[in-house]
Amino acid sequence: MAEKKLIVIGGGAAGFFCAVNAARLNPLLKVIVIEKSNKLLSKVKVSGGGRCNVTHACFDIGEMSRNYPRGANFVKKTFHHFFTTDTIKWFDERGVTLKTEEDGRMFPVSNTSETIIRCILKEASTYNVAIMLNAEVKKLEKTQEKFHVELSDHRQLNADYVCVASGGYPKSSMFDWLKETGHTIEEPVPSLFTFNLPGHPIRELMGISAENVKVKIQQSKLAESGAVLITHWGLSGPVVLKLSAWGARELAKLNYEFTISINWLPELNEQTLKERFLQIRNENASQRIKGRNMHGLPGRLWEFLAMQSGVTETMRWAEMPSVVQNKFIKHLCNYELQVTGKTTFKEEFVTAGGIKLYEIDHNTMMSKKVSNLYFAGEIIDVDGVTGGFNFQHAWTSGFIAAKSIAAG
Repeated sequence: MAEKKLIVIGGGAAGFFCAVNAARLNPLLKVIVIEKSNKLLSKVKVSGGGRCNVTHACFDIGEMSRNYPRGANFVKKTFHHFFTTDTIKWFDERGVTLKTEEDGRMFPVSNTSETIIRCILKEASTYNVAIMLNAEVKKLEKTQEKFHVELSDHRQLNADYVCVASGGYPKSSMFDWLKETGHTIEEPVPSLFTFNLPGHPIRELMGISAENVKVKIQQSKLAESGAVLITHWGLSGPVVLKLSAWGARELAKLNYEFTISINWLPELNEQTLKERFLQIRNENASQRIKGRNMHGLPGRLWEFLAMQSGVTETMRWAEMPSVVQNKFIKHLCNYELQVTGKTTFKEEFVTAGGIKLYEIDHNTMMSKKVSNLYFAGEIIDVDGVTGGFNFQHAWTSGFIAAKSIAAG
């Protein structure tokens, strides 16, 4: 039987998972991973602050699929082939144990992404997967049964199967070589980004995290609850990243200029907080306002909001004018901020958009337009919120493609 060749375009999580599993499942298959940069598994390396958020401890397919702003119905089908349980088992069988944190994110017990990288690269070595770095694809063509891959330095490669796992592209023009194969692209827009607040004094609190707040994007239905992190640029943290994912297209249309309102005490509204303030004034009339923190808000954040409302250093509860009290209540329950721009961190964050889902067979990850051409990972129009969901899609799509290719 003649040796068949698979070229995997992209040396990230999805590409390597396809390559190592295809090579393992079919020893007669020659597998080559080509990567345009000089780095392998770069997102794996930086994910989760360098710990690698491998997957999420969710074991219900319907529930898991609700974490994908784009592609929820698609992953609901693909997860039947390879799910979170399979990911955990795959790594465990290769000596990598995963642990679950309180928020459901799963990491290697070693707490370093190097463990995941070493595991995958060892698997590649075991099954003789060849790796080419600094190899950028310029053209992909199919003539009769073979694929011809042309690199930007004019090198030519041939293959029987191709899996495109080149990640998300920020610009539509970067998909041109795939459009030439007859595929349609959902326009790319950034997802999972932070909100910039240029010049706003709240940025002086950078590093402070409020664990339970509600953030709403005004003039929209977008709202999320959870933790917010104040940064040098503005706001980040799980709530902001989720809002940016669910609102990726909407916020792009607004050119990333919009107003958000924050309820720092989401269990209260302005009316119930007013009643609470009256109670505190009666019980702690002589106490200084700045020294009285509410509901576990970080002290510096409480003081900042108090000062923004007109509370002075020495002002006591009994002395607070009603105009200051009303402003303070509004700042605690409905603090408005004008967002101007976003910050994305190229290595870690994702792009919404890519190959349209109706052009891919979810059972095999093969193109419905070109036989033996497969797709995996972020190049497909699927993206999840933060928390291990994008990696799970990478493992799932990479494995399905590998299994289909290996079966020949």
